[in-house]
This record gives sequence, C-alpha cells and structure tokens, in this order.
Amino acid sequence: MLDHDLKEQLRAYLERVTHPIELVASLDDSSASQDLLALLRDIEALSPQVSLRTNGGDARKPSFAINRIGTDVGVRFAGIPLGHEFTSLVLALLQVGGHPSKTAPEVIEQVRGLEGEYVFETFMSLSCHSCPDTVQALNLMSVLNPNIKHIAIDGALFQDEVNERQVMAVPTVFLNGQPFDQGRMTIEQIAARLDSNATQRDAEKLNAKAPFEVLVVGGGPAGAAAAIYSARKGIRTGVAAERFGGQVLDTMAIENFISVSYTEGPKLAASLEQHVREYDVDVMNLQRAEQLIPAQEEGGLIEVRLASGASLKAKTVILSTGARWRNMNVPGEQEYRNKGVTYCPHCDGPLFKGKRVAVIGGGNSGVEAAIDLAGIVEHVTLLEFDSKLRADEVLQRKLRSLPNVKVIVSAQTAEVLGDGNKVTGLAYTDRSNGQSERVALEGVFVQIGLLPNTDWLKGTLKLSARGEIEIDARGETSVPGVFAAGDATTTPYKQIVIAMGEGAKAGLSAFDYLIRLPVAEVEEAVA
Repeated sequence: MLDHDLKEQLRAYLERVTHPIELVASLDDSSASQDLLALLRDIEALSPQVSLRTNGGDARKPSFAINRIGTDVGVRFAGIPLGHEFTSLVLALLQVGGHPSKTAPEVIEQVRGLEGEYVFETFMSLSCHSCPDTVQALNLMSVLNPNIKHIAIDGALFQDEVNERQVMAVPTVFLNGQPFDQGRMTIEQIAARLDSNATQRDAEKLNAKAPFEVLVVGGGPAGAAAAIYSARKGIRTGVAAERFGGQVLDTMAIENFISVSYTEGPKLAASLEQHVREYDVDVMNLQRAEQLIPAQEEGGLIEVRLASGASLKAKTVILSTGARWRNMNVPGEQEYRNKGVTYCPHCDGPLFKGKRVAVIGGGNSGVEAAIDLAGIVEHVTLLEFDSKLRADEVLQRKLRSLPNVKVIVSAQTAEVLGDGNKVTGLAYTDRSNGQSERVALEGVFVQIGLLPNTDWLKGTLKLSARGEIEIDARGETSVPGVFAAGDATTTPYKQIVIAMGEGAKAGLSAFDYLIRLPVAEVEEAVA
C-alpha cells in the first residue's frame, strides 16, 4: 500500500512512539477492506510498538481504531486515511503512542478540564484540504480527555450514511448524534465552544494587554508580512486574527508563488504562522474585530473592539482582513447552504459523486472547478453571466474537451430550488431572450469572486464603491495611524504574492509613522 520512501519516513516517525499501540480493524469482503488491511499491515511491520488485530466489531466497514494498550485512549477512522488525511493518520499514531503535541499548554489543560461526555463524528473527504485541521483537532482532544471520543468518516466511502444524514459539505461534525458544525475548525475553536467560560476569560486577558506600537488586524499573507516587518524593527507588535492564514486556508493548489513551483494553502498558512512566531509577536487567534475607534488626536491610541467584548489599543493599526466568497444573493442560496450549495469544489466534490451539479462563474476559478468536478460527478453545467467565459484560454480548451460538461453563457442565476432538505435544481434567466429556464441537479458550486471583509469599517474610514479600503501608495488610509494591505484594499490584483508585498509596505509605513511622532507622545501612548 505504501511505497518505499513513505514507509521509511513513517518508520522514522514511529520511533517516537513510547507506549505500545494496537490497530483494531473492522473489515468485510470489499476491495476497500483489503486496501485498508494492506495499509495496516504496512504500519505494523514498521515498529515493534505496533500490533494489529482484525476482529474489530465496528458496524462501519472498513474502519479501524488506534488504541493505547492498557488504557482507554484511542481514535478511530472509518475509511482509508490517505490523501490529505495521511498526516492525520501519522499524528494519531504518534499521539496515541505517547508523543506529545506541540499545542499550547494552556489549550491542552483546557481540553483536559472539559467535563461531560462527547462523542464526535467528522465526515470528511480525502481531497479536502480543510478537513485535516478538524480531524486532527478532535483526534488530539480524544487522546487528551477520556470523556471525548472521535471517529473520522470518509464520506465518499460511506455514501449511504452521507445521504441518510444529509451531509453535503465537509468537514461536517456531529456531536452526540446531533449536528455540531461545518467547516475548518481548530482545537482552540472547538474547546472554546465546549468551555462556556472561555470567552470571558479570553476577554479579560486581552483587556489587560498593554498598548501595541503596531496592531495588525488579520492573519493572512498581508497580515503575516506586516507583522514580520514590524517586529523586525524591534517595536511591540500584535496580531489579532479571526483565523490565522485567512483565505489561503481555503486554497488548494498554489502554482504562482514566485520561487515555489507548487504548494498548498494550508501548508503555506502554517509556514506563515511559524515565521511570525519566530519573532516577538503577540498572536491573538480566534479574534474578530467589530469596531475601529480612531485616536482622539494624531499620535494618540487607536482602539479595536473585538466580538468577544475585549478591546485592544495601539499607536498604529494595519488592517489586513482579507476577503470572503461572494454570494449569489438569490432566493434559496442561504436556505440550502451546505445542503447542496457550496463554495469549495475540492472539499465537497467527492460528496456529489455520480450526481448532477452546476458551477456558477466563468472565470478561472469557475472553469477550474468545472474541470475538477467533471472527473467525479455525472454532469456539470457551468453558468456564466457574461456572453463569454472569462477564464484563460488554456483552461477553456480543457473544459471544451470534457464530454460531461455543458456551458451556458448569458445566464443570470435566479433561484436555487430545493425540497426543503436539499437542492433539487436551479432557475436562471437567459439574458439573450429573457426566457426563464430550469436545470435539475443536486449541487451548486458558487465561484463568482470575493468580497472584502470591511463591513465593520463603514463610516470609520474611506471605502470604495466595492467596499475596499482606500489606500495610497504607502498603504495609508484616510485615518491617521491606520494602514491597510491585501485583498481588503483598493490594490488591484488579489494575489498572495502581492498581498505579502503590500503587507511588508504597510509595516514599513507604520514604523515610519511612529518614528516621526514626537518622542513624548510615543512614550505616553505605550506606557
């Protein structure tokens, strides 16, 4: 199952196992069970600390448990955790085997202190780049706290259960049999959901922080670059981010990041955070900004109020809040969100195997999505508002070569149709003749661009007609001491490499602003 190089890498990792572990497989006569058995035998052969039993009694087959012998510590997988989930498998082997996690000590203690009984089920897909974070977080929680159990389920392999429980997006998490949440989640987020006092404690800690010289709001490429360039100047720097990595976490293949021929969003996001933490930067994750209060006088403290109720103050602020997927804003879209309406073909595509879907949008993202989905689903209908596709010609040629794709241009999406539980079709208007049309399908993938995350800034500083933060060549906004960078701004071309450059520029501009303030003002503000 595993090639020679992968086996040798895994063998090296398994040398870190300090407690014997047992793999308990639940199998049937299917080819998938044979593949899983081959994988587990490969793992068993790599370490004397690993043993294998094949008489498991789990109803889901193929599945297996990883148990720490002599204890009730363990995690479970239903399916064959390869693809993006192979890292989840390796971490589970190490953590059940006693290798310590690098998670912050305060988070580990928070998880260990959770009371109650928690049985989590995560439906994921092996092509989903968002799923491993959630799977790994819940696996670690089940290792740390015996009251927490978790099983990761490959939705593509257990289609009957996916249909029965109406899972139409991954990751989808159930807690004690009831829907818990959907989308990427970190261990900090999950622990905070379960710990009723976490928000209040965090707010108290944040309120007690001394003012920053530079406070970066947002943790994407622009925010990370701004923080690094600020910290390298030796000034007190903080980053408040709703999720470190931002939109990059939702990006699959990255092939235009100069000097790196190929990488993936989650990997790049992890590298960004690691680089930031190498400096003396106060990273405050899971913090959503809700209000910006300018200084009463130039050189005074700027305040950023957070959704938790806490406030942070700083001499300068760099706004790098990025962007989010644009909605179609048609009837049925929100009603059937994650019930057939989705925004990530890489994550959710496998759930629509053999079904009919639509892709909305004829730019590069839409055409790439249609190409990817064509290899999984029965049929793809791509709808574009304009009279022609806007994607690169090389992508259009590939799209035209696919037999199960239909392209409809001059199509204005009018409504997502459904039966109350799931999507059943799509209504659109043919803009060439005004005729109303309908397409029967089970999934709608929306790929029509991004909107800046600037709603909370309206009335505080100048925004463009599109809601982007207006900045000058130095990254300065209309508010003294407030700078901005990245996809939330009027800078054209929303690209990772451009966002990083703009973030670096904003960091340098903020430092330049600080050194030009009278010395007394700086000392009073940060005292």
